[in-house]
Amino acid sequence: MTDKAADRDGFLIPGYLQKGLGERARNLLWRLMSPLPDKPYCALKYLVIRGRLPNLSSPQTFTEKIQARKLYDRNPLFPRFVDKAGAKALIAERVGDQYVIPTQWVGTDLAGVDWSKIILPVVVKPTHASGVGRFLYERSDIDRLLHSNPSAEWLAIDHAAYNREWAYRQVERRILVETMLLANGRVPWDYRLFTFNGKVSHIEVDIRESGQGYSCNYTPDWRKLEFYDPDYLGLYPGEVPRPARLDEMIHVAETIAHDIDFVRVDLYASADWVYVGELTFYPGGGFEAFEPNDYDLVLGEKWRVDFEIPKR
Repeated sequence: MTDKAADRDGFLIPGYLQKGLGERARNLLWRLMSPLPDKPYCALKYLVIRGRLPNLSSPQTFTEKIQARKLYDRNPLFPRFVDKAGAKALIAERVGDQYVIPTQWVGTDLAGVDWSKIILPVVVKPTHASGVGRFLYERSDIDRLLHSNPSAEWLAIDHAAYNREWAYRQVERRILVETMLLANGRVPWDYRLFTFNGKVSHIEVDIRESGQGYSCNYTPDWRKLEFYDPDYLGLYPGEVPRPARLDEMIHVAETIAHDIDFVRVDLYASADWVYVGELTFYPGGGFEAFEPNDYDLVLGEKWRVDFEIPKR
């Protein structure tokens, strides 16, 4: 993901979450829209971001189906899986403890952690939100974290309100301290396996080299695809080596996702191990961009939704 120096002082913020002037203006608009019911809120937000209204009665594209899922899919598994702490038990049930990142602490106030019992390095992050967190390598990193203690700020993050992502309404808001994974002394790249109806469609690889973020996509047999999200990270210009444990990664993702119509299974991997990072049911809140744009429909056609959508 990043080099060590950058990690120490930075939050784990993906490219599309960087807050420029335009993004701050949009956030103000979302607050003004917040009294709206879910359906008009999602439709209007989609219009502002994507430039057109979504088809919510007969969704065809991937992003339209994400919007429909937010409004109509009430799969009871989702709240268990989006809880980054609680999901670990469910992941262990499905694929085994060896794929679960060890937890060192869960609670609501980082000031209450007995840091003498924490084995560094660790990752600290909310259990109910994405895009924020800290890497801690040594005592000075802990001191900086506690000086600005972000506990209250993190617990206030509400994806259910901000993006109307239903599953997060059911999740207890907590903070997780888990063991940091390292491959060759560095935080490993993210492998995001998109599964439709239990089968891996493609794998997004998130890369950071020399402080610059990139992303690209590969087929399950490791052929590079032409599309990417230009609002997230830049397209990686080179080729990514085939992961040593690719077959195992695909098996883990498909085993976890065998009874779910769509879920993104986020993995970390090295030559020696595979770990499940988290499961994502609403990538980008359903507002992601595609370049070329046709891939929004290409992915949408792969998703056979198993929830009922009102025809109105």
